[in-house]
Amino acid sequence: MKLNKASLFALISVLELASEPERQLSTADIADKYGISSHHLAKVMRNLVHEGVVQAMRGVGGGYRFAGNVNRTTLLDIIKLFETMESDLDMPHWNKAADPVVEELQAITNEIDTVTRAILDTITLATALKNTRLRAELAAQKEAPKG
Repeated sequence: MKLNKASLFALISVLELASEPERQLSTADIADKYGISSHHLAKVMRNLVHEGVVQAMRGVGGGYRFAGNVNRTTLLDIIKLFETMESDLDMPHWNKAADPVVEELQAITNEIDTVTRAILDTITLATALKNTRLRAELAAQKEAPKG
């Protein structure tokens, strides 16, 4: 599965903000940390604010804060805001005699989409954040001098 940039930027932003819900971050803070376009990220953040996932904080030191529930919000909840999650075979000029083959391939991609949606709907932000912390701890252990 390949996520479009908006979905990826949304997941990064939401996970970053949800990791410390009381903290406020600007689009520049997030964009700089992950090396992504702050202009594109600003558009994504507007959508996330509109959907109530994040809250825009105005004024000096303003930015964004996570507004959801990390135990209930899933990766699918975020991704669905930016993509349809449906595959379609790119068959510009297909032969009608080959319909059963094309129909079977479409059925397979539909099944893959269903399984993918089901998996993404089981992974909450809390789970993703827990796994992120575990990965960071493992990386730190590997880098620590042995002695």
